[in-house]
Amino acid sequence: MSTTTHTTKGIDVQAPVVGRGAELLTPQALAFVAELQRRFGPERQRLLAARVERQARLDVGELPDFLAETREVREGDWRVAQAPPDLQDRRVEITGPVDRKMVINALNSGARVFMADFEDANSPTWANNVDGQVNLRDAVDGTISLDTGKKTYELGESPAVLVVRPRGWHLSERHVLVDGEPVAGSLFDFGLYVFHNGARALERGTGPYFYLPKLESHLEARLWNDVFDCAEEELGLPKGSIKATVLIETVLAAFEMDEILYELRDHIVGLNAGRWDYLFSLIKKFRSGSETILPDRAQLTMTTPFMRAYTELLVKTCHRRGVHAMGGMAAFIPSRRDPEVNERALAKVREDKVREAGDGFDGTWVAHPDLVPVAMEVFDEVLGGRPNQVDRQRNDVSVAAPELLDLRVEGGSVTEEGLRANVSVGIRYIESWLQGVGAAAIDNLMEDAATAEISRSQVWQWVRHGEFTADRVREVIADELPSDGSGRFEEARELFERVALTDDFVEFLTLPAYEYID
Repeated sequence: MSTTTHTTKGIDVQAPVVGRGAELLTPQALAFVAELQRRFGPERQRLLAARVERQARLDVGELPDFLAETREVREGDWRVAQAPPDLQDRRVEITGPVDRKMVINALNSGARVFMADFEDANSPTWANNVDGQVNLRDAVDGTISLDTGKKTYELGESPAVLVVRPRGWHLSERHVLVDGEPVAGSLFDFGLYVFHNGARALERGTGPYFYLPKLESHLEARLWNDVFDCAEEELGLPKGSIKATVLIETVLAAFEMDEILYELRDHIVGLNAGRWDYLFSLIKKFRSGSETILPDRAQLTMTTPFMRAYTELLVKTCHRRGVHAMGGMAAFIPSRRDPEVNERALAKVREDKVREAGDGFDGTWVAHPDLVPVAMEVFDEVLGGRPNQVDRQRNDVSVAAPELLDLRVEGGSVTEEGLRANVSVGIRYIESWLQGVGAAAIDNLMEDAATAEISRSQVWQWVRHGEFTADRVREVIADELPSDGSGRFEEARELFERVALTDDFVEFLTLPAYEYID
């Protein structure tokens, strides 16, 4: 084991580098990450400050709208650069964390694309982040395998295309300091991966492909575009070879989809309807208004009018600009012990995917390999031999700002059952996250940070606006906690109360949660 690494170039690694991590955290790779941080860290901080200023305006009643200053971009007749051959057909994508077994199983799942996640499905322990980079380099090389002593996992003959999701702009990597300040988690994840795998991937007929999370404006997309241009120049990669799909998972980004595509037009290949984070964003951004209280999470389906408006606008925007529109997550985990539960859930998954394919989406997300055939069958029926349906223009769609902002849910209600579900899922997920597991199977669903954010933010909103008292929430928390003191549930309870019951809204639960892990 190596000890804490110090360099003479202002880079300080404040964690042990063990095993094969030393192959990734080389002086050259760290110098590249440090260069990204020095060039783009100040603009990142400025944009994060702009988020705070925007929220202050929303808190006093300002409503988002399509930007007057970018009207020419929205009305202009332009298209983005063409996607590479291996990203033309993305009809089913599987997502998951970057642990070794998951990477192998996902690549072998039969899905066309695997999104390897350093963000919502990953608990960002130092070991998870570094080992994840090792796993992805082996995946790019085609050498990844795992022998557990009971079973051997190896890469199949036709693995999925690998796409990597780095952390969002708001997160830092505290274990690596550049000139005394923590490096941006996004730049650490992206920088290490592209440094080691950009050229390797291109040599193997694919490329350095990314999913970009939690953008709130086209200016944040512009920053990523600048990072991509810099990386290509510094690493000698062909211009435009870095490709990205942006998750539209904040309500503010939904008003700037054209602009986001335009800023990344040499690099972007699609937008994704990140449904769970989008719901969290609606609660967070409009948290101060009593008229925007959302009902139980179980009642927030993709057929509610404001979610329909958001997804149909996404498809129309993408296809007009020549890029893929990717559908949302099917989070159900099939159970081998309860066929009746499976039958009901798979019917709902199929219904969801039929709606997406019918709306014009070019592909969709699943969280479990057993869902790949279900989603694949639906999109095969619509696409046939075509790789996508980008040529299907949704000229019938016209979405105005009020349709994105009308959060009324017909027949919706806030219930005791909904409160208990939020408390149970929130605490159990946080406990899993503190244990280093960022994708947790809870009640036959694959929960990640996005769904935990919905759980705790709904509780915060309901308490603030008088649906429940804080004392009632604490009673429910006491009911839901295990009585045997196992695991890290007491810390999970403390953290849940911190992000659900304090007066000031905590922007992301993963920010205070990061203090609890190594």
